[in-house]
Amino acid sequence: MKIFVVGGAVRDELLGLAVKDHDYVVVGATPEQMLARGFQPVGKDFPVFLHPTTHEEYALARTERKTAAGYKGFVFHTDPDVTLEQDLVRRDLTINAIARADDGTLIDPFHGQQDLQAKIFRHVSAAFAEDPVRILRIARFAARFTEFSVAPETNVLMQRMVAAGEVDALVPERVWQEISRGLMEAQPSRMFEVLRACGALAKILPELDALWGVPQPEKWHPEIDTGVHIMMVLDTAASDGFPLPVRFAALMHDLGKGVTPKEQWPSHHGHEGLGVNLVEKVCQRLKVPGDVRDLAVMTAREHGNVGRAFELRANTIVTLLGRCDAFRKPQRFIGLLQATQCDYRGRTGYADKPFPQFAYLQAALSAAQSVNAGEIAGKFQEQPQRIPEELHAARTAAVDVLVQAQRLLSATE
Repeated sequence: MKIFVVGGAVRDELLGLAVKDHDYVVVGATPEQMLARGFQPVGKDFPVFLHPTTHEEYALARTERKTAAGYKGFVFHTDPDVTLEQDLVRRDLTINAIARADDGTLIDPFHGQQDLQAKIFRHVSAAFAEDPVRILRIARFAARFTEFSVAPETNVLMQRMVAAGEVDALVPERVWQEISRGLMEAQPSRMFEVLRACGALAKILPELDALWGVPQPEKWHPEIDTGVHIMMVLDTAASDGFPLPVRFAALMHDLGKGVTPKEQWPSHHGHEGLGVNLVEKVCQRLKVPGDVRDLAVMTAREHGNVGRAFELRANTIVTLLGRCDAFRKPQRFIGLLQATQCDYRGRTGYADKPFPQFAYLQAALSAAQSVNAGEIAGKFQEQPQRIPEELHAARTAAVDVLVQAQRLLSATE
């Protein structure tokens, strides 16, 4: 029995990065021998075991054979005679097919170290084409390892996989898992660049893919292209360290621009409303978690109103707060402001410009929250039907103090 560290742990060590998890391959062992040593079985499709004390994963060396479309269509074979190289050849990228023995010796039959130095994502073998999840993984790796590029022959192989319908076999949960992880990487736009380059984005997120080539008014969008703008907005959200719901909202907020009438381009009047249905469609298809979906839908619908905050009357602002359920879920409303700030700054030449609407609407929420709802309810307990109206009026009056102060300030500047 021989044990090797494999995959991402070896890769990250060679890159000088912190290693979070270790994966091990066991060569020359049987499941019975693993059980005898106290390992706990967890694998369903093939033998994977948890170490009795560290609880790290140890997988028996295996080979695999493609039997059906998709990433689940495999038959696995484990045997003490399966070699380390036979196990490594089934892995996705050369940089993930390096193993380290107990004495520190590196086993690198597919020249992964060379590709690490050259910063290249290259497939190990033609077996790469058998698993469409690998397209998503490469895209996600591109968002993490921002200086790496996809080898031309690997991109061609991915294009062939897309043309063969392999991507169509991906289940929604796995697509969302990979996309959500990629959104949290350093430069998530690179994930979508890779998916576009091989044609997978048009299959996975056609609503997003449609935005490239759609023009916007140069006065407000010097970058012009809507797809380019979306990527800038997304990377702004990443550089600001915002959480997943905000990043996904940034990605989805302008989907409506892909379906506005072409004869009106580069204007996109009404794109907010058109975008709501598209965002809901995407979220339903990919089974996006509810909290992430809700902020994305809200941002698509309201980002224009947030941008026009200084033009809104107090009554309209309070209505906006109510429509966004900001009194019950104030943090989600802040997420809307964060995503809209990214929308503003995600434009050529706008990265460092102030977005005072954020603080203004945050202050408006605080003013409206200062109204004592319980006191108003007590005053009208004999007429409960009047409570919502009176509460709205009180909140409007509180917000109007802020609105008038802002207008006075603007008039003196």
